[in-house]
Amino acid sequence: MFPRAGAPDRPVALVTGAGRRVGQAIARALALRGCDLAVHYHASAEGAAQTAAGARGAGVRAELFAEDLTRADAPERLVERVVQVLGRLDVVVNSAAVMLRMPVGEVTPEQWDVVMDLNLRAPFFISQAAARHLPDGGVIVNIADLSAFESWPGYLPHAASKAGLVHLTRGLARALAPRVRVNAVAPGTVLLPEGWDPTSAERLRKTTPLERWGTPDDVVHAVLYLLDAPYVTGQTIVVDGGRSVRK
Repeated sequence: MFPRAGAPDRPVALVTGAGRRVGQAIARALALRGCDLAVHYHASAEGAAQTAAGARGAGVRAELFAEDLTRADAPERLVERVVQVLGRLDVVVNSAAVMLRMPVGEVTPEQWDVVMDLNLRAPFFISQAAARHLPDGGVIVNIADLSAFESWPGYLPHAASKAGLVHLTRGLARALAPRVRVNAVAPGTVLLPEGWDPTSAERLRKTTPLERWGTPDDVVHAVLYLLDAPYVTGQTIVVDGGRSVRK
């Protein structure tokens, strides 16, 4: 998947949510591996510009694409714009997501829709649109979450969306095989949710078997493996420092 010596063209990678946090780290890594970048963002324009500038500094092409992926027509429009501007599409990383604390009893239908629209509906329709353009050997990687496999009472809509994304990964892998591979990465605590207090954060670290928080680079390593693993599809790699095997 990554450029080989003497290859005439660089592969094009679309990374959603590439202006911040894990999405930004993935986009930077793909640029360093020689991919031209479609840098998607919504609210993080400054971060997306930094992502693109860093990619250009690494010697690849990077273009910015602003879309609100909670809009029903945005996913397909984004893919078509990427292909029109960059000429091709080889890799899709569905990273854009929202994680909102919403305890049961306080969730509104509007909040539910925002989470599901961005975390689950958008990756499906991006993947569906991308499948028309991806070449043989094309790859889709979805960024899921440890919450897909655990019960988090304060984040039920988020967890449900990520569990759906894991199932979506399996279904798409079967539907698009053998031409396109589809996998997922489910991070644990690689970046703390915004607003977490230090006491809770330290307790989380101590109860993680590897006794540390993760980093975006931990997710990046898994993504890079999946992009260059031609006999792996339909799988979700959990990157959580061992939290899922505590019991």
